Amino acid sequence: MTGRDAFKCVTHDADLCVIGGGTAGVAAAVAAARHGATVVLMQDRPVLGGNASSECRVHICGADRHNGIPHKRETGLLEELRMLNLYRNPTSNFHIHDTLLWELAAAETRITLLLNCSCQDAAMDGRRIVSVTGWQLAAETYHTVRARWFADCSGDGILAPLTGAEFRMGREARGEYEESLAPETADARTMGHSIRFQTASYPTPQTFIPPPWAYTYERCEDLPYGPGGHGNEVLGLGFWWVELGGEHDTIADTPALRDELVKIAYGVWDHLKNHCPKCRQRAKYLNLEWIQTLPAKRESRRYVGPHVLTQNDLAGGGAFDDTVAYGGWSMDDHDPAGFRAVRDNRPPTLYHRCPSPYGIPLRSLYSRNIDNLLFAGRDMSATHMAMSSTRVMGTGMVCGQAVGTAVAMMAARGLTRPAELFDHVAELQQTLLWDDCFLPGVPLAVPALTRQATLTASRGDARPVRDGWSRQIDDDGHAWQQAGPGQWVQYDFHQPVDLAEVAIAFDTQMHLDVQMSWSNHCVGRYLTSPPATLAQRFTVECLRDGRWAPAITETNNIHRYCRRTLNTRAEAVRLRLDRFWGNVDTARLYTFV
Repeated sequence: MTGRDAFKCVTHDADLCVIGGGTAGVAAAVAAARHGATVVLMQDRPVLGGNASSECRVHICGADRHNGIPHKRETGLLEELRMLNLYRNPTSNFHIHDTLLWELAAAETRITLLLNCSCQDAAMDGRRIVSVTGWQLAAETYHTVRARWFADCSGDGILAPLTGAEFRMGREARGEYEESLAPETADARTMGHSIRFQTASYPTPQTFIPPPWAYTYERCEDLPYGPGGHGNEVLGLGFWWVELGGEHDTIADTPALRDELVKIAYGVWDHLKNHCPKCRQRAKYLNLEWIQTLPAKRESRRYVGPHVLTQNDLAGGGAFDDTVAYGGWSMDDHDPAGFRAVRDNRPPTLYHRCPSPYGIPLRSLYSRNIDNLLFAGRDMSATHMAMSSTRVMGTGMVCGQAVGTAVAMMAARGLTRPAELFDHVAELQQTLLWDDCFLPGVPLAVPALTRQATLTASRGDARPVRDGWSRQIDDDGHAWQQAGPGQWVQYDFHQPVDLAEVAIAFDTQMHLDVQMSWSNHCVGRYLTSPPATLAQRFTVECLRDGRWAPAITETNNIHRYCRRTLNTRAEAVRLRLDRFWGNVDTARLYTFV
């Protein structure tokens, strides 16, 4: 026997097949499963997380720009993951973070997780994908997944060449979309890959003998940004500007680029240890603990959807009728030469101003010529300039949550194409908001029962808990500012009413940094334990026949957003805040509906 006949073949059937288990893919799979869809998640690596995994250790950046813009942090599934990480992983161990991502997916019984499984083939029926097939080397097994919809969250857009889906690679000409920051002439150049390293401190001086094949950088001026560009992160995760690939094919040339990047990375560490007058003494007791071997990618294929997101869309705030996600990272356009741009006295990246937040439409998250193909992450439908902002993982994860939720809605309503969701966009948006996503300009539709009830609180003005916004926007806190230990907020309905569920958005200090990092410049800036203002113990009480009784008691809450079933009949409902994670007198409560 030869080829597939020599190995085990397994067939799976699902509503959705997600290709790629980075942050976008995990979010798409989990969101779809939680809304009732069956999912197969195919990931070609042994861990989930993509660039955020222990294999690459890149920050999950987003609209808050390392908390440079407070209260813009992504919520929904990403905030759920981050709070879980603060609780279970206070030392910011990337391997534990891997486990938490796996746990997020594995906890959903509707998800079949295929790790170490590389997508290799696709079967088509006209404009629809019928199935994809992946090879799982460790099990010597071919997996064929038949699904109604497919979501490509692979980054490289692997389904594009397999299905004939329209895609682009490279930079658009300035005139095509009237983008002032685009090059005058279109080209095939992209942003590149990076290799980073991590160091550890020892009680005795450490010697570093560079391998003979490593590059040598004796002068600080040989490195990007010169003497001031490499003195702050010696204890952290190396440097993002150890980057190459934009002048090559960032897919086909990845193995060769990896080898070059490793030579540069060892050379940079040799400079810090053995040559740099600024860093040698600081690095005396340090040595390499880890060096990245899987390059972290920034750009390759980008799908073409009904709407191609552009620089001008971002600059205008992205006000779309079908907004289902948002971004806000600056347009961070890395030089195609990467590390070697220093030879021509060019910086390795240019940061272009961009508003935060800007909306992202559903039309940029599905293919315009393959009827059942959606996508999220850096392969979404965007120009090179727009993608220089949307490519970051926080943005990819909220797009993934939108895609998974959209697929589940299509499955529930018997729809066949994402375009058919346009008659249900408002419902999709509200579903995302009820899952603690934020959509610029779209408030939560608070039920009439809640709006018409009499609202009282133990102190302060609690009216914002039902205003439809679950975060501070500009100078408006949109929160009950006087929440705290022993305080309560209450709705009186003045007669028995049916209560199905309750949704609560707590204070997770949205003005602080909570991302995973070993980077030196983040030490002391980001949280490593649950936020002090987060309610740890709370009780929801219902008034029945004139008597208060607990309906829900949480004793060790670690979530910003709690949506709980009530299924009861009551004359009033009250939220009592019993204990917080820190010693605080006051905290915010954003939502109680």
